[in-house]
Amino acid sequence: MRAAVLENAREPLTVREMNTPLLGPEQILVRVSACGVCRTDLHIVDGELTEPKLPLVPGHQVVGTVVEVAQGVSGFSVGQRVGIPWLGSTCGICPFCTSGRENLCLSGRFTGYHIDGGFAEFTVADARFAFSLPAGFSDLQVAPLLCGGLIGYRAYRMAGQGARRIGFYGFGSAAHIIAQVCRYQGKEIYAFTRPGDQSAKELALRLGSSWAGDSGQKPPVPLDAAIVFAPDGALVPLALQAVDRGGTVICAGIHMSDIPSFPYDILWEERTVRSVANLTRTDAIEFLALAPRVPVRTEVEVFPLDGVNEALTRLRTGRIVGSAVIDLSCP
Repeated sequence: MRAAVLENAREPLTVREMNTPLLGPEQILVRVSACGVCRTDLHIVDGELTEPKLPLVPGHQVVGTVVEVAQGVSGFSVGQRVGIPWLGSTCGICPFCTSGRENLCLSGRFTGYHIDGGFAEFTVADARFAFSLPAGFSDLQVAPLLCGGLIGYRAYRMAGQGARRIGFYGFGSAAHIIAQVCRYQGKEIYAFTRPGDQSAKELALRLGSSWAGDSGQKPPVPLDAAIVFAPDGALVPLALQAVDRGGTVICAGIHMSDIPSFPYDILWEERTVRSVANLTRTDAIEFLALAPRVPVRTEVEVFPLDGVNEALTRLRTGRIVGSAVIDLSCP
């Protein structure tokens, strides 16, 4: 099979032939049709996440068709469309797993990081961590839901039911998906983009944002919560200054540059800063049921497998509108 392989951190991926993976116990073998390109993939390639298996096939927003099922696996059949997200396996017995927090599992393994992912024509996955996908979405459009959607949904829930005015710092893959959920549930959205990114502002307004401005600007009203999707720690103090007393700032990325020192008075009055780590299978079940009801419509820019490095470069430089997706359905 053809695959895009990371041989060493801080090097471009190499598209080459490699052996099709063998099916193991409790696994499904999947022919990949599409795989979203996530900022986490970029953090892995750029060496900011420091413990990948190498060589590695990245990609953790995997959409494909089951071609083989291990003996004893239930719930999946040959020919079924499935999605494979970031959370690849957990131990099931640690204090986090047994208390509904499997996203914090002490032995958690992640797709496209510890386990070869979806920038390849075939991949295998633990069937317990794969999901049937909702109808009404093409393979290319459903791929971004598997990380941008799931992590964005987990961050959004942390804002709390009472949060009516929500700011998004960074308006990329996750934000453009969750903005649609916010509007469906009657929330007001305030979008903050990097200075000069007119395309992101226009997308935010088209998706129903009440306001869109540069990341350094103050919103026209105090916010109840802010989600920082961009991996820039300097945005956290800005978000704290934008939220009202009692407000919450949620850091939604798996990696962020250092948060600079800030005065206590912008945290005071019971403001909260918290982070999101990974996702649970419950997040996936809930969000994949919600997305068709909204209905979420993803904006995607499509690249062939041979264009994976271009996709990563454009993501790194902020030149993707919506989500980038690798199309593996064509030879």
